Amino acid sequence: MTEKTSPDTASTLPEDRPFTVAGRTFNSRLIIGTGKYKSYAQNAEALAASGAEIITVALRRVNLSDPSQPMLVDHIDPKKVTFLPNTAGCFTGEDAVRTLRLAREAGGWNLVKLEVLSDPKHLYPEMEETLRATKMLIADGFDVMVYCSDDPVYARKLEDAGACAIMPLGAPIGSGLGIQNPVNIRLIIEAAKVPVIVDAGVGTASDATIAMELGCDGVLMNTAIAEAKDPVRMASAMKHAVIAGRESYLAGRMPKKRYADPSSPLAGLI
Repeated sequence: MTEKTSPDTASTLPEDRPFTVAGRTFNSRLIIGTGKYKSYAQNAEALAASGAEIITVALRRVNLSDPSQPMLVDHIDPKKVTFLPNTAGCFTGEDAVRTLRLAREAGGWNLVKLEVLSDPKHLYPEMEETLRATKMLIADGFDVMVYCSDDPVYARKLEDAGACAIMPLGAPIGSGLGIQNPVNIRLIIEAAKVPVIVDAGVGTASDATIAMELGCDGVLMNTAIAEAKDPVRMASAMKHAVIAGRESYLAGRMPKKRYADPSSPLAGLI
């Protein structure tokens, strides 16, 4: 993490770097998904409210090619929004690689999100397979954003393998539990030279803010918006939460203290 000295204080402040992934720069640091919405129309409304410029597409669950059924592209234009094909539902490296090769043939997508899952109960990533699949995809010319465990050691291995973004989970997929291990997330951020994006576990706006206050470059979420009672309003809340968290991180929070420190000096009272 690069820091700079503030001209007004002796403290250091984080550098306000743009959100750039594989050479593409985005204004929004929020990424949303395409699963669990009542309809593609609702998904599109939530996308608009969120301000997100990247949307993940679970290739095994989203209709992109059958015109006899509702199609995602009828509601969300891939020419206006970056589609990020992902490998949700893949449990082996070969399945993941095959899925993304088909995506590239179908839509020309080269920027992809890799996830290789282990146990269907907790959906934690299978990290050996994830690393192996990352290497295969990079050798095949893909720009790979990688969903991973919150393990600083594997995060470094993925970056060394050529991943263009590291995406540690905040908590199990769809759990809404929030950031369970902020220490590890922070360690990953401090060591990484590529964007770090919390992926999975966000449940509400404050979770997104916490992720950004830790110094994450972005946040990816699906269930937190899609399963809210009002998905469109929650999408708007997440937009503002990510902005607030980023601004708070850049501003540099006050130090925590063991005792009270009055806002107004006690000396010289009338």
